Amino acid sequence: MTARKVILSGMRPTGRLHLGNYLGALQNWVRLQDEYECFFEIADWHALMSDYKNPSDVWDFGLDMMCVWLAVGLDPKRCVMFRQSDIEEHLELFFILSTITPLGWLQRCPTYKEALENMKESEDIRNYSFLGYPALQAADIALYRANFVPVGVDQLPHLEFTRELVRRFNNLYETDIMVEPNEILNKVDKLSGTDGRKMSKSYGNTIYLT
Repeated sequence: MTARKVILSGMRPTGRLHLGNYLGALQNWVRLQDEYECFFEIADWHALMSDYKNPSDVWDFGLDMMCVWLAVGLDPKRCVMFRQSDIEEHLELFFILSTITPLGWLQRCPTYKEALENMKESEDIRNYSFLGYPALQAADIALYRANFVPVGVDQLPHLEFTRELVRRFNNLYETDIMVEPNEILNKVDKLSGTDGRKMSKSYGNTIYLT
């Protein structure tokens, strides 16, 4: 029997899940769990990059997130759901990839520039880890040798970053152990929030699922 292709995706537990999370990702995940070998992570290390002042909130939102995932139809018999911080290899590979990541690659990420613009009064994202989160995201994907990552159009630059970093690793060490992932575009690319911008907890314009 042919082995199924691997998918890795995740969400940051920075608050309650909203309609954009469901239409933009979760309903797609429910379908994909029957077609691929799926790994879905509660990306709590990613959440700490901006919510480091309230780590207990990250834990609580992670539990709430798992409850919603189960409620919408993700099945632990058909996919793997886990907390990122429970797998220590995520940070180990993040460090290894960080050593070969040019600083300019991180600084040119459009979503980082957008976050700086939208949160320019906040110091919460002006730290090393937030700048480096594309490398952690690449480590998440590479660790499971994921063939595909479900993303919206706005995340395509991050996936290309991952491919570039995987190629750099394989070329430097003359190996093919890391897999270059491809995208599976979400059916709903962008859902507007109550103020017309993309629905996002950081904008305070969300319609929550619970």
